[in-house]
Amino acid sequence: MMLDKINQIKEGYSEGFYKNNKYSITKEIFNEGKSFKIYAKELKGTDFISLNYYITSSTELLKPCEMPKQKVIDFLNNVYLI
Repeated sequence: MMLDKINQIKEGYSEGFYKNNKYSITKEIFNEGKSFKIYAKELKGTDFISLNYYITSSTELLKPCEMPKQKVIDFLNNVYLI
């Protein structure tokens, strides 16, 4: 399910709204589409979202960077991309 949300974000730079605030979003794809890095920064504030996502032969791993996993999941589920 998280992979579907990650795939909705285009590679490179985009913008979206989360909790009524505008964010810049950068997505990088590595390892022939088997790993992703997403960094989102609130444009008029200090909040940010940072995560890595890995697809292995047996599982998929969501790895938040220095933040609770639930914060990352909430962002992916609720960001409105523009």
